[in-house]
Amino acid sequence: MLKIDSVTKNYDKKCVLQDLSFTVRTGEIIGLVGENGAGKSTLLRLLATIDKPSGGTITLHHLSFDKDRNTIRKSIGYVPQDIAIWEELTVKENMQFFERLSFKSKSLNELRNLCVEMNLHKWDEPVKALSGGMKRKLNIAITLIHDPEVLLLDEPTVGIDLKSKKEIGSYLRSQAKEKNRMIIYTSHDMDEIKELCDRVINIGEDKFYQELLQKSGKEIISI
Repeated sequence: MLKIDSVTKNYDKKCVLQDLSFTVRTGEIIGLVGENGAGKSTLLRLLATIDKPSGGTITLHHLSFDKDRNTIRKSIGYVPQDIAIWEELTVKENMQFFERLSFKSKSLNELRNLCVEMNLHKWDEPVKALSGGMKRKLNIAITLIHDPEVLLLDEPTVGIDLKSKKEIGSYLRSQAKEKNRMIIYTSHDMDEIKELCDRVINIGEDKFYQELLQKSGKEIISI
């Protein structure tokens, strides 16, 4: 279980997050919604161990994000909104490059299977020749090389075609249910949130997204 307990984040004198508390269970996909500037990306950066909270605690099972930071990083996969891959390299070369930086070793066949599972078959194509949807899939595949238990995705389907969105959503559902990953997913697409997520966290004071989701039958928590 991932537990966020009374977490606060300040930048100088500005409070971006205040007293956030919720849990994520194994095999669960949590949707994170809220207006721009509500702190969704900030929260993901805290959970990705890129930033540290100003107050409160975060734990993964029995491990503290404060005391066991280096160990926890091996269990975290983070996909930022900006695509972070090498455009001049092929899909294969990107996967090999990031595998060398990974916490786990993977064979070439295992790396290719990660891509194939997401319907990314253009193994020898340079990334610059890929569609936006294919690039997003590669970004996710790279993040999964070290088999993270927690997967954090910040707008992973923004600006891509509907087919790629559906394929990514289907793949993430299988990762949660079959691999028991905990997934936190931000999106402004409420149809995507309703279809993909088990529960929804509404972050910030604006209740617009919460009201949109009221009839979806999803459990919605405002924090």
